[in-house]
Amino acid sequence: MTTSTLTSLHHFIGGDASTAGDRTSPVYNPATGVQTGQVPLADAATLTTAVDAAETAAPAWRSTGMAKRANIMFNLRQIITARRGELAAIITAEHGKVLDDADGEITRGLENVEFCAGLVHHMKGETLEQASTGVDVTQLRQPVGVVACITPFNFPAMVPLWMVTTAIAAGNTVILKPSEKVPSAALWLAEAFREAGLPDGVLNVVNGDKDTVDRILDEPRIKAVSFVGSTPIARHIYTTAAAAGKRVQALGGAKNHMVVMPDADLDAAADAAVSAGYGAAGERCMAVSVVVAVGDIADELVAKVSSRMADLTVADGATAGADMGPVITAEAKDRIEGYVAGAAGEGATVVVDGRAGHGTDLPEQGFFTGPTLLDHVRPGMRVYDEEIFGPVLSVVRVETYDEAVELINNCRFANGTAIFTRDGRAARSFTFDIEVGMVGVNVPIPVPIGAFSFGGWKDSLFGDTHMYGPESFNFYTRRKVVTERWPLPSESQITMGFPTN
Repeated sequence: MTTSTLTSLHHFIGGDASTAGDRTSPVYNPATGVQTGQVPLADAATLTTAVDAAETAAPAWRSTGMAKRANIMFNLRQIITARRGELAAIITAEHGKVLDDADGEITRGLENVEFCAGLVHHMKGETLEQASTGVDVTQLRQPVGVVACITPFNFPAMVPLWMVTTAIAAGNTVILKPSEKVPSAALWLAEAFREAGLPDGVLNVVNGDKDTVDRILDEPRIKAVSFVGSTPIARHIYTTAAAAGKRVQALGGAKNHMVVMPDADLDAAADAAVSAGYGAAGERCMAVSVVVAVGDIADELVAKVSSRMADLTVADGATAGADMGPVITAEAKDRIEGYVAGAAGEGATVVVDGRAGHGTDLPEQGFFTGPTLLDHVRPGMRVYDEEIFGPVLSVVRVETYDEAVELINNCRFANGTAIFTRDGRAARSFTFDIEVGMVGVNVPIPVPIGAFSFGGWKDSLFGDTHMYGPESFNFYTRRKVVTERWPLPSESQITMGFPTN
């Protein structure tokens, strides 16, 4: 394919399209391996222009009434809902996930739009009358200013809707830096926001790579940074931005365990393991990557998971009947298959090998690797210790519940976990004992609904607040406390002591 036939993408700055930047990055359809577009990568001048636009728009947007902001959220929901098939097709074409999964991503993003439509409740402050004689105290929530949202490739619409919508509802203006691998969904959302009534400059989309991210971290006018991605980059963003005095929330990687107790419904557990392990080709930070089989159920459970894997159809995500699409890039495919290739040498049993030529029927073109199942995995193996971020499911065998809890609590990642059991006492003990941020009981992917907030512990989260929901409004606002008294002239006097009640 020649460059002239590629789709030329752009930035969205101050309400206008821009192709500024002296470098570009290719955009592929992972299902074909063919480059479909190219996106400009912002240089220093481009980012400066975007921050200028956000800074210029900030005073008027902060002064915009809450009811008008809420109305924009209602309009946005209506626009996305009416055209969700169009957005899902864009996601599938650039990420590769199947259309049903892309549509599900949109649904979860809309949950936060709906939550933010109630911003008049979330932005309320607090007032204490007569804190002292004739003295009233009011605590206000006010926006931070210009904020940056740096989003990952695996959820091109959902994560921007988790971040950007709350930031805007709270009165901030935004620089959105999507993954350069999947830029089109962010640009689509920017146009939807404008159609919903958002003024120009409140949301700006700046495409870029690591250089652009580093410029965002150095830009003093950007007051807060929200990020989702791998743990090494999350740690870098957190330490760099915090050192520059910015507010930071940086969500990192995961190694999510699903404990299956001896009393569990093994058919239901096997269904859940396949769904949560191989959906979106395992490219989810909440994907189940480790099944912990407790007691003597492992052989039966592995057989049930393996039998279900044989029925999965790996194909272009836009194809009817596809269960799993490709991974995002050829490099990702090679990295994932490198873990599989080394698993046996580490002592794991390769039950199902998803690589081409090992029994899995894969399309000849595109970045496809099939679902892989590994048994007898242990801590210390690379396939256990590291985040693979692909369709590789490992089974760890333990004898007791206590061993399962110890295994999970010793893991450096603590994003999500789940337990499958019929025993209410075991389930309650698990939720109490486990040191993980999000827990499911007979729910394999425990992503909270929009009224709660999303985030893990340990190396899965850097910062003090989780994403979307109530904690997100805390992140995107600052508290101001006003103490006021209206004395009569006759009550005025000089008091040199420290004020007390």
